[in-house]
Parts: sequence; structure tokens; C-alpha cells
Amino acid sequence: MDAAPVGAHVKHLGILAHSAEGAALCFRTFCQEGFARLGPHDHPDVTMDLIAMARSMPAWDEGDHATVRRTLALSAHRLARAGADFFVCPDNTAHMALELPGADLPLPGLHIAGVVADRAEHEGYRRVGLLGTRYLMDGPLYPRTFASRGITAELPDADDRRTVDRVIFGELVNGRFTDAARAHCTRVIERLARRGCDAVALVCTELPLLVTPGDSPLPTLDSTRLLARAAFDVAVGRRALPSWRGGPIRT
Repeated sequence: MDAAPVGAHVKHLGILAHSAEGAALCFRTFCQEGFARLGPHDHPDVTMDLIAMARSMPAWDEGDHATVRRTLALSAHRLARAGADFFVCPDNTAHMALELPGADLPLPGLHIAGVVADRAEHEGYRRVGLLGTRYLMDGPLYPRTFASRGITAELPDADDRRTVDRVIFGELVNGRFTDAARAHCTRVIERLARRGCDAVALVCTELPLLVTPGDSPLPTLDSTRLLARAAFDVAVGRRALPSWRGGPIRT
């Protein structure tokens, strides 16, 4: 890969974290892009802020997205004070809260669903299975974003959705990655393939740590690494600085 340009235009990334494992993967991938494209030990400045997800889980369970948004906004303000120029949130479900109407966030940010949908469109996928939390799979975020690009979002059936959600919250977000969990998720993807999906979007940012492209019966859209690489392109000036500061997305 060609070396990325560097200079005064390089931007400081803020990682607005919500779940630790997905945020850590985003951080590592962003830095590794620097090593590959800028040279050994080099990458744009990056700051991460993480308020423990335990503070937000009662609100998620109650459907109180406004409270979650306030917690995420606190992290965004801390990132702004640390000097970040823009943010990414490596948590797909958190975007349901970030999209609520409210005061602008202090930094512009890349929207993870837009990044994933852009790649799906670029690859020519037409029917994409979704694996994520129950909140995300039951919500409109990805079906709406994919539909704006002419792509159908296909959900696992109810039992499979419960299985994937149990794996995420019972194991992955706590740093546990087991062969049994991998087998469960692989079987879910196999069933999506039989229903005509041509790819699967791993839209829990921990899932790419469990299900690799070699494990999956379908091509994977790795939301975590796609977001990190898009952030790197913004930081080095190969992608425009985003303008979204939370609130509803107009597709």
C-alpha cells in the first residue's frame, strides 16, 4: 500500500468507546494502519475515552436511549478537551442513542453504519445478514441505512437473535471468546446464507474477534476494522472530515 501523506493537516482521532473489547480493536487497527502506511511506530494522534458500559446497561434495558446519549456525550466532551478533531464510536448499538435529537456533540464523527453500508455497496452485495445485539437487530438503524443504498438487510430468526445476543453480552464484551460461541455464530451465518444472503455484517464490534473471514460461510463486513480504517483516512486527509454531530441521519 502506498504511504499516506503526512503534514500539518493530520487530524487527532478521538475514540468514543462504549464496550471495551470493540474499542480496543478499533484503537489497535487504527495504529496498525499507521505502521503499514506511515512507517514503523507512526500513526496520527489518538485519544480514547471509555465510561464503563455498566453505567448504561440499565438504560439500555429500559429503552432509555436519552440517558445513554448523555453518557456518550460526556465522553465526547472529554475527547474534545483532549484535543481530538473528530470522533468514531466503535459500538454499533450506541449509534441508536447518538442519533437521538439533542444538542450537537462537540466533535464531528463518522457514523459506523454509513461506513459499513458504503463498503457493502462498493463490494456489490445485495442482501446482507446482520449479527449484532438484540437492540440493534430489532431496530431500524441498519435496515434503513442499507436500504438507502439499495441493499436488503436480512435478520436472523428470533431464536438465532437471542443466541447471538447471549453470546455478545454473556461472553464477548467481557473478553471471553470460546469455540462454542464461534460455532453458534457460524451456524447462524450458515442459515442466513441458505436464505440468500451474499455477505454478513458483523455489527457488534466484538464479533470480528470471534468470527474471522476464514470461519464464516459468507464474506464478512467487519464493522470495527472498517471504521478504524475510515478514521485513519480522515486523520491523514484522504477522506473528508465528517460533519455529523449526532442526531438523526438523513439518508
